[in-house]
Amino acid sequence: MEWDKIKIEDLEVFANHGVFPEENVLGQKFVVSAVLYTDTRKAGLEDELSASIHYGEVSAFITEYLKSHTFKLLEKIAEGLAEEMLLKVEGLQKVKLEIKKPWAPVGLPLKTVSVEIERQWHTAYIALGSNMGDSQKYLDEAVKALDEVRNTKVEKVSGFITTPPYGVTDQPDFLNGCLRLRTLLYPEELLKELNRIEKEAGRERIIHWGPRTLDLDIIFYDDLVMEKDELCIPHVEMHKREFVLEPLEEIAPYKRHPVYGKTVREMLEDLREEK
Repeated sequence: MEWDKIKIEDLEVFANHGVFPEENVLGQKFVVSAVLYTDTRKAGLEDELSASIHYGEVSAFITEYLKSHTFKLLEKIAEGLAEEMLLKVEGLQKVKLEIKKPWAPVGLPLKTVSVEIERQWHTAYIALGSNMGDSQKYLDEAVKALDEVRNTKVEKVSGFITTPPYGVTDQPDFLNGCLRLRTLLYPEELLKELNRIEKEAGRERIIHWGPRTLDLDIIFYDDLVMEKDELCIPHVEMHKREFVLEPLEEIAPYKRHPVYGKTVREMLEDLREEK
């Protein structure tokens, strides 16, 4: 979806940021520009400010954030501000920030130094599985743990299904499910959180496809196609696994695979026809 834009240009803020101690004590001017990506359709039809993002309130939010923190780097200011805006400003889907430092202490005749970033909400689908101990409890606690990550929100959870083991068949049946979450984390950061939650549930990676208390896998992340040694998105085996596709079809039947072009429902139907 192409979002509408609300622009704030060259908001001046006097604040205390910089690598040098005197910058933190004396302070200096920073100039902030922001592009707020949102849906202005309702506000445009109803002519009501409550249906849109209040740029005055956002300007005050930016000013307060810069004044109430002290950081060394422009990069840190931009990253922290973008995250706070996405978490706190209702209706904000994506933000583009440029933070300029007109009085940068470099001892050379330059007009300004700036950092520009774009950050946004992402949608990820996570597969959950367990076949050791109280599997229902492990899955429920994993959903809760993900929802408690500060910059992540679980939006929808499938029902859990009992399925036979995959790969190594000499082990108990699995309880499987899928969830959709909204996150500001990058894929590798999200994987790190999943691994942390697995470890806290007592997961030990001893036997490939072996029994485990908790298994969490990224199936989709927006429409990203990514191939790294430690992480492949979409999950490379997802189209072959009914225990992934069945609960995923419950919450995202028309989500389309960015490589194969088929919806989750179509992939599930194809897999069942092959049996």
